[in-house]
Amino acid sequence: MDHPIAPAGITRRRALTVTGGMLAGAALATHAFPAFAGESQDADAIVVGHGLAGLVATAELAAAGRKVLLLDQEPEASLGGQAFWSFGGLFFVDSEEQRLMGVKDTHDLAWQDWLGSAGFDRGVADPAGQDHWAYKWAEAYVDFASGEKRSWLAGLGVQWFPIVGWAERGGGLADGHGNSVPRFHVTWGTGPAVVEPFEKKVRAAVASGKAGFRFRHRVDGIVTTGGAVTGVRGAVLEPSTAARGKPSSRTVIGEFELRAPVVVVTSGGIGANHDLVRQNWPARLGTPPKTMITGVPAHVDGRMLAITERAGGRIVNPDRMWHYTEGLRNYDPIWPGHGIRILPGPSSMWFDATGKRFGTPDIPGYDTLHTLGSITASGYDYSWFVTTQKIIAKEFALSGSEQNPDLTNKNVWQLLSRIWQTPEPIEKFKKNGADFVVATTLSELVAGMNKLTGDNLIDLARLKAQIEARDREMDNPYTKDVQVMGIRNALSYIGDSLSRTAPAHRILDPSAGPLIAVRLNVLTRKTLGGLQTDLSGRVLGASGEPVPGLYAAGEVAGFGGGGVHGYRSLEGTFLGGCLFSGRQAGRAAAAATAT
Repeated sequence: MDHPIAPAGITRRRALTVTGGMLAGAALATHAFPAFAGESQDADAIVVGHGLAGLVATAELAAAGRKVLLLDQEPEASLGGQAFWSFGGLFFVDSEEQRLMGVKDTHDLAWQDWLGSAGFDRGVADPAGQDHWAYKWAEAYVDFASGEKRSWLAGLGVQWFPIVGWAERGGGLADGHGNSVPRFHVTWGTGPAVVEPFEKKVRAAVASGKAGFRFRHRVDGIVTTGGAVTGVRGAVLEPSTAARGKPSSRTVIGEFELRAPVVVVTSGGIGANHDLVRQNWPARLGTPPKTMITGVPAHVDGRMLAITERAGGRIVNPDRMWHYTEGLRNYDPIWPGHGIRILPGPSSMWFDATGKRFGTPDIPGYDTLHTLGSITASGYDYSWFVTTQKIIAKEFALSGSEQNPDLTNKNVWQLLSRIWQTPEPIEKFKKNGADFVVATTLSELVAGMNKLTGDNLIDLARLKAQIEARDREMDNPYTKDVQVMGIRNALSYIGDSLSRTAPAHRILDPSAGPLIAVRLNVLTRKTLGGLQTDLSGRVLGASGEPVPGLYAAGEVAGFGGGGVHGYRSLEGTFLGGCLFSGRQAGRAAAAATAT
């Protein structure tokens, strides 16, 4: 059952906090915005960035009767941004799909997991603290995910695959990092299906004259007058026929300046800018890798963070980021350095570059950032899965809408074929990918691993001893090996036993072969910090006061408040953060520009 009204566990104070923030934005705007003659304004609001958060904010503004201009440096082909390329995972609490799978979830359990993962420790109670608004956004988001999020999206025609995934299973303690229960809901149609209803709304608004696209408009500055935002200026780039995700030309053919009393920044993060990633890399995660692959298109460059900061916005938690440890070099890349993430089940054995098995919680699917720190501590930029054909056939999934044609194209028969065969995209990577080694014996596998890297770090005897030790733990339904415990735990969940966890078996069992080793690269992806915003999406300045007329949503705002996730994500919360923060900012900006 959905909860269109705040469910149990959500206090009246929390519910009023969100509404109150939006009303406060409207009240402040009455006094903060300079008055212009109507003809001197190009729009009531300008949205910078046509990804998911920008589409949602634009749709909300247009629905409220505001005239909106939606700008982006990319061509129309890239409308929808990173969300289009996503697996479409969404975090819900106590959903119909969870109940169908026998999962018992509650708001209180989700909030416990969020706090245990976020680890907010930077001035939560201090209005000037970096985590002050992040914490408030986290409260509001868990309320949203426990309440109207699913029914709101379902009302727009979005549907979900019935088997709920169990991502980020955590570090081993109830009040620590990780999801206590499965919460990763894969959208039927993946990322494009999440984008679709909002793109339709915006296109309808454009057709009716309520909104306008400004493709190939690169914002280089936010214009302020008397301390208040009054528009944007920048460069018009030459027309581009670049396909979605492909790099587009940066040749300038003109300049522009557009005026509006509200600017909403929804420009994304820094994942394609490896220099910025390294510049902000936290010491707690060790030395930044010298070699990384890229999980986002080249236009995810972080430009608007500095531009918005120059306009008075405050950036908080810049050292918090989310990069994946299971990256594959794409044999058929779309953007430069294009990497694909393996979404693993729990059974592959994980070794560092020297062939030393990782300990808990560095188990596939458990604690992404802890494992990232363990990899950098090893002194190398990569690690290894050692696994079997039986495991990859059932447990390997690949991130990205284009890597899941069955789900993306809503092809039921193709989806059902996963029951009796390894998905074709996995087999293509196994055959064509630069990171796969396949062999019938362990000695052949080790030889292939050493040949692939060229450093001869893997010792056959040492690797064999570790695998055989793990294999001996498979003879009983109980064990001291934490990973084997995790496998048996996964098999007790019907969703995992049906689709995501192979039957427990020995790695060196010939009937499970061939043996497969996969070199895993660090894959850049998400920015967890960003522009600090209140619950209306208003960008705050160094003094803690809102910058009049300036809003932000999506990844550029740390998905809300400058870091709604804190240090770690529970997964399925990036698209949801764009949806929620885009909706909040759009509705608040609409209220602020009411006449």
